[in-house]
Amino acid sequence: MPDPNSNDLNEKLRRLIETVDAANVLTEPLTRSIHSLLTVSAAQIDCDEASVLVRDGNEGELRFLIAIGRVADQLLNMRIPAGKGIAGFVLSSGQPMAIADAHEEESFYGEVDRETGYSTQTILATPLRHRDEIIGVLEFINRRGDPPYVPFTSDEMDKAAMFGDAIASLVSAYLSAKLFRDMGDRMLSDEGADLNSVRAWLDGLRDAPAHREMMHLAVLVRDIANRGEAERALAREILESVVRFSETSEATSFLG
Repeated sequence: MPDPNSNDLNEKLRRLIETVDAANVLTEPLTRSIHSLLTVSAAQIDCDEASVLVRDGNEGELRFLIAIGRVADQLLNMRIPAGKGIAGFVLSSGQPMAIADAHEEESFYGEVDRETGYSTQTILATPLRHRDEIIGVLEFINRRGDPPYVPFTSDEMDKAAMFGDAIASLVSAYLSAKLFRDMGDRMLSDEGADLNSVRAWLDGLRDAPAHREMMHLAVLVRDIANRGEAERALAREILESVVRFSETSEATSFLG
């Protein structure tokens, strides 16, 4: 006789994997959007070197999530220890900072320059806040042109804060998607699990036509959401109509 608890577990796992895969589909456009907004904000601040750092772990460590500029590829996923550097101070204090000479600043963390070969001289850093929580730091490094660089102004600090609010919303969405991915990874790394059986089950689930169709729908929703408010409103109206019809229909699917 089949174990009803086993069927219930399979259903819960199936829904979890669907959520994880949908989150993965949505992660790429989020990172592209963060990168695009970072590029626009750097142009407004008159610099070519900028980065988004996110809190990594519970101790206050920071990780470079997105970067633009000459050493952007080297910065990606580089970590700054908790409490270190201008970014670490901004994260812990919640206060923006504009530094005219980084090497004269006691809290400056020079290890990033040593690893990349870049020379940081002026810094503008502002916290990334989402729902009263500081989730990261937005940094702009050096102005365009040749040194010595003109220090960043109070007006530019205000601009950075404005862009920081927009970037923080995107970063929060990205981190939520990443959380689902990490949950899936931890499930598969459980030493007590039969990994071959779990992977086979996952492969079967992801190969199922219904699952592929769900991911296709997620992509369509993502593409529509990027087109504009009118398209989003129309798509939302259509989807809500489908849900209402399904809830009042006796059949499992009125399309079948």
